[in-house]
Amino acid sequence: MVLLPMLPEVIKQLFSEPATNKFPAKYLPPSVTEYLRQVGEGKVLMNPPVSIPPNFRGKIVYERDACTGCTLCARVCPSHAIDILPETKRMRIWITQCIFCSQCTDACPKNGLSMSGEFLLADEDRFSEARIVE
Repeated sequence: MVLLPMLPEVIKQLFSEPATNKFPAKYLPPSVTEYLRQVGEGKVLMNPPVSIPPNFRGKIVYERDACTGCTLCARVCPSHAIDILPETKRMRIWITQCIFCSQCTDACPKNGLSMSGEFLLADEDRFSEARIVE
């Protein structure tokens, strides 16, 4: 029987605690904007964020002053999340396309790119300023 080998693992998972924080709160209110207003007034507390492990690969940080426009980052990006803007010799990184592999940060000769600890990147608009690094 195919199910038999994974049955002990399924039973173990049914009775174990989740490894993640409840997000964004223990009980999500009917209105998120009302919840955020209550957080701002101090009536409700949000769960503390989870600690990130060392060498965590979060949202990319782009240092414009360090960038020389060599385009190595765009050439090594497997998801084609980096657009080079030739008129300014700068780049645009589409976070919605990024797979957080860190190949661009490894390829950058001037350390103009780095991975941050920011991981809460959800947004309703995929073209919002929070989802594009320039």
